Amino acid sequence: MTKKQRREAAARRRREHQQGREQRPGRRPLLLPPRDERCVSCTTFNILAPIYKRMDSENCRESQYRAYWFSRNEKIIDRLLADCSSIICLQEVWLGNDELVDMYEKRLGDANYSLFKLARTNNRGDGLLTAVHKNYFHVLNYRELLFNDFGDRVAQLLHVESAMPFCQNRSSSCVQQQSLIVNTHLLFPHDHSLSIVRLKQVYKILQYIEAYQEEHKLGPMPIILCGDWNGSKRGQVYKFLRSQGFVSSYDTAHQYSDSEEDAHKWVSHRNHRGNICGVDFIWLLNPNKSRKPLKTSWNEAVFGIIKYLLLQVASLSEENAFALLKADSPDDHISYSSFCQALCQLGMVHPDRLNSEEIKDLWSEADHDGDGVVDYKEFQRCIWSPTCCSQEEEEDTEIDISDGSLVTFEANDEAFGFTVKEAVLFPPEVEKGMWPENYSLSDHAPLTVVFSPVRMPCSPRTPRTP
Repeated sequence: MTKKQRREAAARRRREHQQGREQRPGRRPLLLPPRDERCVSCTTFNILAPIYKRMDSENCRESQYRAYWFSRNEKIIDRLLADCSSIICLQEVWLGNDELVDMYEKRLGDANYSLFKLARTNNRGDGLLTAVHKNYFHVLNYRELLFNDFGDRVAQLLHVESAMPFCQNRSSSCVQQQSLIVNTHLLFPHDHSLSIVRLKQVYKILQYIEAYQEEHKLGPMPIILCGDWNGSKRGQVYKFLRSQGFVSSYDTAHQYSDSEEDAHKWVSHRNHRGNICGVDFIWLLNPNKSRKPLKTSWNEAVFGIIKYLLLQVASLSEENAFALLKADSPDDHISYSSFCQALCQLGMVHPDRLNSEEIKDLWSEADHDGDGVVDYKEFQRCIWSPTCCSQEEEEDTEIDISDGSLVTFEANDEAFGFTVKEAVLFPPEVEKGMWPENYSLSDHAPLTVVFSPVRMPCSPRTPRTP
């Protein structure tokens, strides 16, 4: 079969699939019209492992009733197959149950997906599953990241290449776009001090991506981070990723800002405490986005957490917070020892949280003039009013896909990225900030985003963080 015949066959399959979707009542179309063959889609969904799903009794779990968990997971797979995303990133898959794993492997495998599973460490029972549709992507490499920290969290990294070359027209050269995809599930913040653990998990992911790109001498390419981030737009993880140039695909599609007002426009989770919040994200970083050094963003985010603990949790004013940090120092400044003591009081010093080297880095940042102490002005600049962590949205510059390749790139050259064409949460009520009582697939809403490839100029890459 020629390339042209393969493209025509793919277009025919998409037309048939779209027609079938439109005939089902109550379904909202997720994919763009099938004639736009360049589009790809991604779904992230925490499917709520049966070992965690509470039944009527607090001590009773769905895992004790095969008929319940089997039926619910069949419905989840039905929905995933109906949406037919190019990439599916699932969290809380009950990998400890062979029958459930076989169900996903068989049905998604029969639908032409390649599956990658990764269990959480220390036999927690659940884990991640990423499925890549062979019609859309070839998997060039797969890596597993074990955080080995509190909560036994993990992440998957997939280096993929488009199965279908992107061509602007018949006379132009065609290019197979490469991307990096991450699937993860961050720690739930059972108490405020665990915010630093979640931030550290994201930091490890970005460090790992940098190391992978350097190891394989990769040119600029889009990076997509999917998963349950267990934190909303108001948290430091969100601000940290924004400072690194990532955009929330759902917010981009709906033109929502980082403002407090827009933080409540949508939700994706009702947690075990009964609270509803937006915690499921598909983050996109394009090659044209400028990025701060990773260590700079990390320091800013940690200082943001310190301020939150001082202000919101300890209910301290600016002056009282400074007094806590300087402890018993007779002079009007913070010493290194009193700084460490205050971090201990805030629950931030632990091998899984901040270690001695990281505390020294924070201290070096706070001690701006290097005189060995932090005075009130330095406290205000670095801790109480740290540099803004978010970065302004930039317009993606679309360039015709015509010629060139992705072999080598220098600063100011061109690469391929993605524009966000559509983003949908299900059920529709969550897009209005409400949680429907009759929704039973999970305690999370699946998020699906449609991307379209575009050519764009590259921003110079920042040096790798050691």
